[in-house]
Amino acid sequence: MVPHPVFDPLIHEPTRLQLCGLLARVEESDFATLREELAVADSVLSKHLSALKAAGYVTVERRFGAGHGRGYAVLTDAGRHAFCGHIAELQRLARVASPRGRRDRVRSVP
Repeated sequence: MVPHPVFDPLIHEPTRLQLCGLLARVEESDFATLREELAVADSVLSKHLSALKAAGYVTVERRFGAGHGRGYAVLTDAGRHAFCGHIAELQRLARVASPRGRRDRVRSVP
C-alpha cells in the first residue's frame, strides 16, 4: 500500500530522517552501528531515539550478554508508516518544485 504523503516535522529533522532511513532498511540495529553510520555522539543518538520513541516510531531495548548490555532500536510499524509518508510528501514537493512541475502549474491556470 502506498503511504499517504504527510509532512512529519519530527522525522524531518536531519539526524532523525537519516536514523529512520537506516532503521527502515533493517529489522533492528544496535546503537554502535547507528552511532557510527550517523557520525554522532552517544548523547545525540540517545536524544533522537528518545524523541522517536516518545512518538511511538521506534522501540529501544537493552540486551545483556558477555558481561555488558547492548542497545538495539527497531522502527515500529507506525514509524515505518510515518517515515514512508514523509518521504512520499518530500517526493511530491520535489515534483511540484521541479521545472516541469512549475510549467504544468502555469499551463493549468485558466
